[in-house]
Amino acid sequence: MGCCDATRPELAGLVREGPHDRPVPSSFDRRSALKGLATAAGGLALAACSRQPQAGATVRLAFCGQLLCVVPYEVARARGHFAAEGLAVELVYTRGGNAAMQALVGGAVEYAGTSFDVALQAVANGAAIRRFASTGRLPLYALAVAPGRSAAIRTVKDLEGTTVAISGQGNADHALLLFLLDQAGIAARRVEFATIGTNVFDALRIGQVDAAMVQEPALTLIVAAGGRELVNFMDIEQARRYLGGPYEFMGVSVRAAERDARLAEMRRLAAALERGLADTRTIPPADIIAALPPALVAGSDVAQLERILERYRRSLYPERAAIELDAARRVAQSQEIAGILEAGRVDLAQVLDTAVLGT
Repeated sequence: MGCCDATRPELAGLVREGPHDRPVPSSFDRRSALKGLATAAGGLALAACSRQPQAGATVRLAFCGQLLCVVPYEVARARGHFAAEGLAVELVYTRGGNAAMQALVGGAVEYAGTSFDVALQAVANGAAIRRFASTGRLPLYALAVAPGRSAAIRTVKDLEGTTVAISGQGNADHALLLFLLDQAGIAARRVEFATIGTNVFDALRIGQVDAAMVQEPALTLIVAAGGRELVNFMDIEQARRYLGGPYEFMGVSVRAAERDARLAEMRRLAAALERGLADTRTIPPADIIAALPPALVAGSDVAQLERILERYRRSLYPERAAIELDAARRVAQSQEIAGILEAGRVDLAQVLDTAVLGT
């Protein structure tokens, strides 16, 4: 599991806007997905030859089903921005960014929305893809302290000798934590990592671990229970303090072999998403929630969700869809520090196509 895994697994495979269903992988873990990417990349050229764009054709965009990742895409759909660009877009939910990327590389969809760490790993494993638009500029994690330890752990340096929960070794939250420790001058061996999966809230709340990398609404709930928000990567000011600035997160990729043939379509898609981003940053949170599939918010505390959106939306979502090179470099650096990405393995020019949007 990674930073971009589905929070509502029942949505995996849900297709919006369009009657045409084709199977899309529904469940992949990080290791098996990356192995699959290397295999799928070998047959990509043949698949691409038969999938050149046709005028008026429906295009499928697969992405992870994490709620805060989904928002700009669904807002763009609901407010007619795809249609205004003359695009028929089917939005396909998958169980995480790895599954969405494998669907792209394997030829099941035309575009994939994933976290940038997934795109980096795909290219490192031989996939020929190009990332051309950004829809999220911060990772969806915060480092929180257990209620019983909030007085003792007040800075990152205080984590030395403690136990910190992560979703899994090599995942985005693990990489971010290792980056934080490195910046604070703490050797990773001085911290014990507890691999718990995505459901870390209870372990943190009852003090089975001292701290944890959490998402929302777990962060809100743990602070309400007396815990501490130590570092919140979802806040742009804290990201500037701890990461040096924005950290390229959610964005859209296309198969490299189809880039030139799809260039006009890619620009229209990015233009629609950019208007979706603008709406996401400005319209009432209730209107954002109304744009989401009912299954995505079923059982949620809607008032709490509105507060979370209001707090983070201007931090999480960029004003433009153009990719910031420095933000992308920060992701690569954190992956290298964490030992997830071999230094120099991926030239960012291999994966980023900034010429699409003129940046």
